[in-house]
Amino acid sequence: MNITIITGYSLWFILLCLILGAGISTLLYFKNKKFSFDSRITKVLFLLRFVTISLIAFLLLSPLVKTSSRIVEKPVVIIAQDNSQSILFNKDSAYYKFQYKEKLNDFISKLKKKYDIKIYSFGDQVQDSISYKFEDKNTDFSQFLSQIKTKYIYRNVGAMVIASDGLYNKGRNPLYASDFANFPIYTIALGDTSVYKDVYISKVNYNRVAYSGNKFPVEIVIKADKCHGLKSILNITSNGKQIASQNISFTGNSFTQTIPIQIDAEKEGVIKIKIQIIPIDGENTVLNNYREIFVKVIDSRQKILILSNSPHPDIAALKNAFENNSNFEVESMLVDDFTQSLSSYNLLVLHQLPGIGKNTSRITAAIEKSGIPVLYILGPQSDINAFNTLKTGLNLIVTNKTSQNEALPVINNEFTLFTLSEEFKRFLDNLPPLMAPFATFKTSPATEILLYQKIGSVSTKQPLFLFSQQGTSKTGIIVGEGLWKWKLADYKQNSNHDNFNELTNKIAQYLSAKQDSGLFRVNVENSFFENENVSFDAELYNESFEQINDPEVSLSIYNDKKIAYPFVFNRTGKAYHLDAGIFPPGTYTYEAKTKLGNKSHRKTGSFSIVALNLERITSTADHKLLNTLALKHGGKMFYPAQLDSLYNSLEAREDIKSVSRIEKRYENLVNLFWILLIVLSLLSVEWFLRKWSGNY
Repeated sequence: MNITIITGYSLWFILLCLILGAGISTLLYFKNKKFSFDSRITKVLFLLRFVTISLIAFLLLSPLVKTSSRIVEKPVVIIAQDNSQSILFNKDSAYYKFQYKEKLNDFISKLKKKYDIKIYSFGDQVQDSISYKFEDKNTDFSQFLSQIKTKYIYRNVGAMVIASDGLYNKGRNPLYASDFANFPIYTIALGDTSVYKDVYISKVNYNRVAYSGNKFPVEIVIKADKCHGLKSILNITSNGKQIASQNISFTGNSFTQTIPIQIDAEKEGVIKIKIQIIPIDGENTVLNNYREIFVKVIDSRQKILILSNSPHPDIAALKNAFENNSNFEVESMLVDDFTQSLSSYNLLVLHQLPGIGKNTSRITAAIEKSGIPVLYILGPQSDINAFNTLKTGLNLIVTNKTSQNEALPVINNEFTLFTLSEEFKRFLDNLPPLMAPFATFKTSPATEILLYQKIGSVSTKQPLFLFSQQGTSKTGIIVGEGLWKWKLADYKQNSNHDNFNELTNKIAQYLSAKQDSGLFRVNVENSFFENENVSFDAELYNESFEQINDPEVSLSIYNDKKIAYPFVFNRTGKAYHLDAGIFPPGTYTYEAKTKLGNKSHRKTGSFSIVALNLERITSTADHKLLNTLALKHGGKMFYPAQLDSLYNSLEAREDIKSVSRIEKRYENLVNLFWILLIVLSLLSVEWFLRKWSGNY
């Protein structure tokens, strides 16, 4: 380690510090007739004062201590274990729970002697440990690879070893999700590639929401391996009543058939549909012979109308996102072409309206009369003066109508109107800016801000997304245009539009939801997958319609056997939130209670938990994918019995080696504790000698 003291001043200033120290010390001990010390004591006192004054003067130059050290970084080897259920769906399941665990742990222990080992498991989620429980209900390679890309992009990664059966049912194909990797990837091929006699339900396509009085389609994909010449029966029941049955004859050893059916949505509520194909003799597993799905039947679709000042890519992005939700029916048109009534719509989206040079008085009058919820999106074509007259809860004072700010989103953690996932909140950190008006923003106390504006590197309290409500009329405002860039960014980062769709659908659901006139309100999704946490939001109002959360709110969830699971809501801002955790597949009812003063409030409802059988669909491992992945990145595929060969292969690589770098650190000398200790020691010794000599 090299240590150097540097300063921003010329070295001549050090000489001035010494002259200053010598001058003051000379005046004090050689020119001052008040003191009469022994000559030896005088010289020692002079020296102590000289060093103290010179050191303090030097510290005023703000010197820095520069330390340079050489750091040797061992190569990182990443070990990733597939923790999904499909690993155990073969005849060697006991091996993977016991012997394989010992072999892999021994392999990791050997690697730790030479490499910096990072251990992960993946499936539903990515964890920095290996449990060997093999219990995850999904296999998502791309989520794991995305985290590796983020964490190790600037690290000395020597290699990555992935132990898996090669089966995935969520996210991108690992062959493409691993494109970032500039290091070799080795694979350990788990599972069984043998094809056994098996009949299974490969996929069920359906909408999770249907509408009462209509029929809704369900599409069932049946597959069979090594069943040529055999027969089976497909049975479908709805709420325990058989509604369809079909004979199936398998005409090949690799058989696929798609069976469409239509089911009546007779009344509102949750329909439980069980799909089962009768097992045949000698099947490898019967766990994939049935599937349960739940469909929420509701009264009618919510109709959304998008009116715009002019064509814009935001319109297509929003329309596509809304249409992704089967609960919404969407229309879009230019405001000049709209002549109908607003009464048939549940939500109106106005893109850059009121607009400059556009007469939208008919639209604004209809909004005020009907009380329809509105989402305003502001942009350079917006008429801000006209917008300010609409009593939306936001006023903009614009000094330069042509100036725009590049506004990045910053989440408001105190927002209570609806919740957004942690994945979405992370997604916000990597978004392009929206173009927002350069203005002073004034919001009413009734507004709730979801996103603030970040201008450059400065986070402000200026709103970017906000909501307000007057009476039963809800209003949302997006203070900027360019949402289409967020949709593209979502696909670039995640190869899907899930985060963008989550944001737009949550906004639309909140604004278009029928207003509950009661003082106590509880909101929950219609259905959840069995690996998702069930969460509730609640609101409580007093008689003056002021939102409060002082009273405790309790909730009980009941399964089909009437067993109760009691919970208590947590307070969040002015509202309530409850994360009830994970529940087994089935239909559940809930009852929420609270008491305000002498008045009790109660809300009931239902939701369903949908089983995830993706890991059970096939037990035939895909070693071809693992081999292709390894070869693509300069590695090789091995089997569990070849872990010693894998170790030797890693050790033989000349490109997996330690790297060294020079790390420089700068620290202000005045901040070092030992400098203060030296100054105090010098002054203390000087004071003691003067006192000991009888002079003060």
